[in-house]
Amino acid sequence: MPAGMNWTSSAEYVQGEVVQPSIRYLGILCLSLWLATSPAWATEVEDEERAIERQQETDHPAPAKPAHAATQSDTTEAEGEPEPQQTALALLNRKVEPGTFATLHWTPDQSFASIATPVPVLVAHGKKPGPLLCLTAAIHGDELNGIEMVRRLMYELEPDQLAGTVIGVPIVNLDGFRSGSRYLSDRRDLNRYFPGTRKGSAAARVAHSLYSSIVSHCDYLVDLHTGSQKRVNLPQLRADLDNPDVVAFAKHFGGMTVLHSPGVAGMLRDAAVKDGIISVTMEAGGPNRLEPQAVNYGVQALETLLENLKMRKASRFWSAPQPVFFESEWIRAAQGGILLSEVKLNDRVKKGQILGTVTDPISNTGSAIIAPYDGRVLGMAVNQVVHAGFAAFRIGEVKTTEEVEAQAEKASKEKTHSQPDADESSDDNNEASPHSASTGTNSDGIAAVEDSNDPDETTEE
Repeated sequence: MPAGMNWTSSAEYVQGEVVQPSIRYLGILCLSLWLATSPAWATEVEDEERAIERQQETDHPAPAKPAHAATQSDTTEAEGEPEPQQTALALLNRKVEPGTFATLHWTPDQSFASIATPVPVLVAHGKKPGPLLCLTAAIHGDELNGIEMVRRLMYELEPDQLAGTVIGVPIVNLDGFRSGSRYLSDRRDLNRYFPGTRKGSAAARVAHSLYSSIVSHCDYLVDLHTGSQKRVNLPQLRADLDNPDVVAFAKHFGGMTVLHSPGVAGMLRDAAVKDGIISVTMEAGGPNRLEPQAVNYGVQALETLLENLKMRKASRFWSAPQPVFFESEWIRAAQGGILLSEVKLNDRVKKGQILGTVTDPISNTGSAIIAPYDGRVLGMAVNQVVHAGFAAFRIGEVKTTEEVEAQAEKASKEKTHSQPDADESSDDNNEASPHSASTGTNSDGIAAVEDSNDPDETTEE
């Protein structure tokens, strides 16, 4: 071994000159390959996502794209789960293809099937998937404003630009519509029989047929009405504001007034909500008349609803503040006679203010109808001859959106607890509302607040 050579040099020397370059060459080659395939700055503490991203870029370089375009890695998940496609809608023994408009027909169950007249059902089935919204009008045959609202909205829809489906039934109660009557031909109020039964009264059978054939398909329902018995209503939504889902839905109608109304058993809205279909009633104007302003308010609210449900872009969007009335009552006349109003719809009134007078035309004696609290006129009777106890003015107390949402959340939590006994529940309800269930009159003949549970006059729907 030459002098001065270390142990390593000695080993290389012993192995011979042929082996030594081979080992050196292999070592350099391995080192080069390792450097070429490993990130130059990767360490044990490097962020895992960055390391994976680098590896992906090394294995599959992304082609150059404009800054706003998605890269391959961004679209991988979307390609794995393709966007859902709209399918044909099966309804009333027909199929409506995506992106088309169709007029179907619903035949209510009646005694004389051979002379039954089919009820038209308008369907705009969107090209894209989305919610199914149902609109029903003229459940009471003398309520005309809703018929015009459905007509205007349905025929302005463009199914190829629509996401979801809109089903409109402009005239549910065709018999009542023909005769100008609120009721069915058997003098029953159809909106007290939902969801109906197959073997009940004529009204119950019609209700069951409509509900099972059409309404049960809906995700959302708007039932269109007007005032009844010569009364007119400020355009408004009736909604169960104790239900958070209904509260959220009601907020989609733009600036339309919202009135808390839990609903009455037998009403279409009540039956639908109990079945998981989010529903409200829209009231606008009075019976046996077409009121362009009320119709325009209603159509604008429905257009705003479609925009907020992301079903289509609205031609006009109603973004005004939304008045909400959690407490409201009908104020009754203390005597019979001629009613003359001194206020108008939507007027703000003060406690003690005269709303109108009722005068006996023979004796010339009369009484004033007095506002029992501050509020706003949401509904009223037209000037006419009235009897004692007639519900003449509906006054509402306004609440903020925050108060309503808090009330809905509170009510929802309370429903999770056990219900009190019937007697206790009745007592609690009487104490909860400061303006409820007083039907007496005072010595001055001032009308008292009506019982809010009266389904014939005060609910109207």
